[in-house]
Amino acid sequence: MSKFQSLLKGDTPVLVDFHATWCGPCKTLAPILDRFKKKHGEEVIVIKIDVDKNKHAAEAYKVRGVPTLILYKKGKAIWRKSGVVPMAELDNALALAK
Repeated sequence: MSKFQSLLKGDTPVLVDFHATWCGPCKTLAPILDRFKKKHGEEVIVIKIDVDKNKHAAEAYKVRGVPTLILYKKGKAIWRKSGVVPMAELDNALALAK
């Protein structure tokens, strides 16, 4: 099993950010995700996946646009959203995983 799959199946919630370097909304979302990670520390793992470098991952997870965020807990996607997501909405999504 890959390290990525192992992380997704773990007890710690994993927020996956499917993004692209050319994407304006992705650039807007990046500092929000940085603040989110600093705020929650060890409570959540944040993984960034560049869809241009990892086309197979984008296809496998049915990512149609960027940015797309998917929150996993114990291998199950419990929340998914495309576009720029405010910090409060990320906090609420993480609360679902607890």
